[in-house]
Amino acid sequence: MELRQLEYFTAICKEMHFSRAAENLCTTQSNLSQQIKFLENELGLPLFDRIGKRIMLTEAGKILLEQSQIIFEHVDYAKRAISDLKRMEGGKLDIGILPGDGDLLFDALLIDFHKTYPKLSISVTETMDVYEQVLNGMRDLGVTTVPVNPDDRISIIPLFHEEFALAIRPDHPLAKAKAVPFDQLQQLKMVMFGSGHQITKVIEAYCQEKGIALDTPIVTSTLSTLLSLVDQGIGASILPRMLLDYINHDNIVAVKLLNPTPSQDICIIYRKDKFMGQAAKIFIKELQSFLQSVMNHSGRSFRANGDASL
Repeated sequence: MELRQLEYFTAICKEMHFSRAAENLCTTQSNLSQQIKFLENELGLPLFDRIGKRIMLTEAGKILLEQSQIIFEHVDYAKRAISDLKRMEGGKLDIGILPGDGDLLFDALLIDFHKTYPKLSISVTETMDVYEQVLNGMRDLGVTTVPVNPDDRISIIPLFHEEFALAIRPDHPLAKAKAVPFDQLQQLKMVMFGSGHQITKVIEAYCQEKGIALDTPIVTSTLSTLLSLVDQGIGASILPRMLLDYINHDNIVAVKLLNPTPSQDICIIYRKDKFMGQAAKIFIKELQSFLQSVMNHSGRSFRANGDASL
């Protein structure tokens, strides 16, 4: 059994069509059929049921497809490990983050990181599907909320516990309050992110628990617009306390919310069964260090109980 034969086999499984698979592989259909025949003869069982012009995987085919995917993951791991060994300072890193996290975690961090490690290539993508994209191998790392019942292949490094606060102009009557009950938000005009944003999803869940609805006449997709609307007194908003402390806007104050205090736990996730290159290891340490400096600036404690093996 050869890797090339397994590549041919998985290509056919992807298309469920011999001629289309042959086109994708830049080979002839007769060669493809011959290689599959060699595999079937070696294994002693057919891999496909041929029903007219259609094909379907047999039970033996399903087993071979599952094991082939594992084999190719291991081959990819070996290739990446060797490549990384040849160029310790180089490498590529694809990171998925929740919408809005870039404003706090990545704008300043990426600039400093690139200056320190100019040979590393980094791609950062905002998405609500961070967990799913890391799990399916699309992203090397993900910064997201701590997943519930994660897949056994997912490793989690806790980063910090994020509380949300009321963002409001300093001349508003509530600005001088030490804390505001969550119920009182329904009496305010609010400006918020759209319904697909992670922050909005968190706040909407708390609103449902409390049985209240917020008055949100203006919805935006950007943090700069949201801050401008609060600054101009158009409405109040709800944002991560650490973000508000980090931005330190002259005309916006953060007021604690109580009963409840909305919050979420943020972590780094990655596939433990995939090779983690130097780029990813370095970035995790730099992110933890950056967060520590932000926490120190805001006078809060930082949770850095990640995997010591990194």
